[in-house]
Amino acid sequence: MVYIPILGAFFEAAGILANKKLAVRKGIGYGEYLVYGFLAIVIVMLPFVYFTWYVDDLAERNMNVAIFVLIISFSFFANYLNFFALKHKDLSKLESVRLTLPLFTILLTFLFSFFFSIYRNERNYYILFFAFVAILALFFANIKKEHFYFDKYSVAALFSSIFFAIELTISKSLLNFYDPISFYFIRCFLIFILSLMVFRNKLNKINNGSIFLFLISGVFWVGYRILLYYGYNIFGIVFTTTIFILSPVLVYVFSAIFLKEKISRRQVFSSVIIVFCILGALLFETKSL
Repeated sequence: MVYIPILGAFFEAAGILANKKLAVRKGIGYGEYLVYGFLAIVIVMLPFVYFTWYVDDLAERNMNVAIFVLIISFSFFANYLNFFALKHKDLSKLESVRLTLPLFTILLTFLFSFFFSIYRNERNYYILFFAFVAILALFFANIKKEHFYFDKYSVAALFSSIFFAIELTISKSLLNFYDPISFYFIRCFLIFILSLMVFRNKLNKINNGSIFLFLISGVFWVGYRILLYYGYNIFGIVFTTTIFILSPVLVYVFSAIFLKEKISRRQVFSSVIIVFCILGALLFETKSL
């Protein structure tokens, strides 16, 4: 079952690349990105939701509804800020900021493990060790002098990572009440409605090429999130996040192939360290299963 987060990392990297291509297209602004992006995800998921729909009655409790509202809110602003950063900066330059997402997710989950029982099994110190080594390797491979100066786009990417980390961490508390596909469908449908309410008077028409790219992006993000949620249920947040650190390695490769961006020796070296960390995490997780 460990192939689930590995496959999910591939979908995440492909989704990031697709989003970057959308961000640089003429006529694609914040409204188009959010409205058409989440509409595409909803359309992609419709055939699957029909066969997998499950929502437990406990999901309707006031506390669980309030958590879902927080998830929608954090996700909306995280996606908005993420597009703002992607629109104006190269993908490779944003990776040094985006890599804070797994760091924030792991730290927040570790903190929650001392206060909430559902996160108590996240305190596997061996996996935490491999996770932090992988994150440090990724950080030092990407950081440069100019990255110590944070412009507004880097700040937007940083807050996007923080908001995504909060959303992902608190999502685990609801996954017992939903099938992962149903949970993601409801999340995206509500964000689509919210985005449409905010941007309905500012939307541009998009061409067939953009429609196709939105749908392809939707396929990637559906694959990523569904596998991520299954990983959370089976392995926990920390282990799944550790495996998903493989995603930036794939972003390097995809950026070089499809966007013609250069890969440095430091990035290659860090990729090797990350692969070894993932293998170490897999080894210890397999022993504990």
